Amino acid sequence: MSDVLAGIDPRDLSVPALVWAADEAVRRGTRLRLVSAVPPAHDRFPYAAAAPRSSLRIRAESALANAEDLVRELYDGLWTATELVDGAPATVLRDRTRGAALAVVGSRGPGRAAEVFHEGSVAVPLAARADCPVVVIRAPEHASVHPPLIVAGVDGSRDCRAAVAFAVAEASLRGARLMTVWVWPSPLLPHAAGTEGLEERRRLLAESVAGCAERYPDVDVEQAVVHGHPVEALTRVSHGALAVVVGRRGSGGYTGMRLGSTAHGLLHHAACPVITVPLPETGGTDGASS
Repeated sequence: MSDVLAGIDPRDLSVPALVWAADEAVRRGTRLRLVSAVPPAHDRFPYAAAAPRSSLRIRAESALANAEDLVRELYDGLWTATELVDGAPATVLRDRTRGAALAVVGSRGPGRAAEVFHEGSVAVPLAARADCPVVVIRAPEHASVHPPLIVAGVDGSRDCRAAVAFAVAEASLRGARLMTVWVWPSPLLPHAAGTEGLEERRRLLAESVAGCAERYPDVDVEQAVVHGHPVEALTRVSHGALAVVVGRRGSGGYTGMRLGSTAHGLLHHAACPVITVPLPETGGTDGASS
């Protein structure tokens, strides 16, 4: 079976991300693969400059051992593997996403743009380039909401269909309901938002989620068309969600172009974990990404 991949930061172990990954491995009945990377000495990562490389390797070994001990203590019988690799963390993790079920990383300082976008960040480049879905734990999941909720951003593109397919499968694994949200930007003139446009978007939303009920009859799927900015609207609903799932563009272009503006914004603003889902390998992309 495909591994659940967890990125282990030697500077600061993200326990929420580790627990999220371990929970997911247990649900899927698969191995949890813990990976930490030590960047080359010539790379200009802030933490590489702050400590000798040998010291960072010792910290990475310790972080991996602590992470493995913790998950073994919390999840008796969970199959784990650890790997310490030389290389840039984002590149090391990306190279290991081929064939993985999903990858999970933490994001420190979720309110600061510098943390999300600086050159040493793993979250943005991994979410933009990985071959599997990527979970970025920038805020806790809202597990106290009942029934639990997973949100999927929808815009009618092939990108979002891949996201919906992942989201409904994840909702089934977690016994959660799924809310699919199409965000319709508010028009400059109020009368421009006519009923015909609303009905058309409802129709397109229904097409995007078609087949979910047949494949996963245990999942209650809600469809909502709302006015507003996509990042702001999805951030609002993220306050009661286990995760927000969005599609990702194809493999070409710059990192931000691959990721899409909505996914980019959610990595900075969402109030729960954000999951970015790439297109299947069999085709390119069309339309704008969520």
